[in-house]
Amino acid sequence: MRLIGLDPGLRNTGWGVIAVRDNRLAHVADGVIKTNPKLALAQRLVELRDGLVEIMDRYKPDEAAVEETFVNTNPASTLKLGQARGIALLVPASDGIPVDEYPPNLVKKTVVGAGHAAKEQVQMMVRTLLPGCDVQSADAADALAVAICHAHHRIARQRQRQLEAAS
Repeated sequence: MRLIGLDPGLRNTGWGVIAVRDNRLAHVADGVIKTNPKLALAQRLVELRDGLVEIMDRYKPDEAAVEETFVNTNPASTLKLGQARGIALLVPASDGIPVDEYPPNLVKKTVVGAGHAAKEQVQMMVRTLLPGCDVQSADAADALAVAICHAHHRIARQRQRQLEAAS
């Protein structure tokens, strides 16, 4: 099974694909989709969508996980981040694959063991948990961390959805 993790942002959206077999995780690919800051917001969202569509077509993940938005002190930045998150949720859902969301503190706690871990700690643990992975960007490392978090929590989330649907 392949999982894609997404760390959305309007300027840089990190993505990471992992393979899961039993209890083993393997790095497949990672990267960053960058938008042109000189373009209008709508065009930047199109760039983001097109980049995600290309990634989804190339790696064909079975499930997706997106990092939830944290509240920023700048309302305009938070709004733009929310719009980028909307694209990150929409693209995999449009392919018909399940999409889960995880708060940043849960991602860090799952991967590092501490909910307020530094970006360097996340990168180090991603490299440790995915041998052979030489992630170069903090955004891509965060996306791989989201995918790892999803790998660890996906069964419980599926059971929760089943119970909610049955009631």
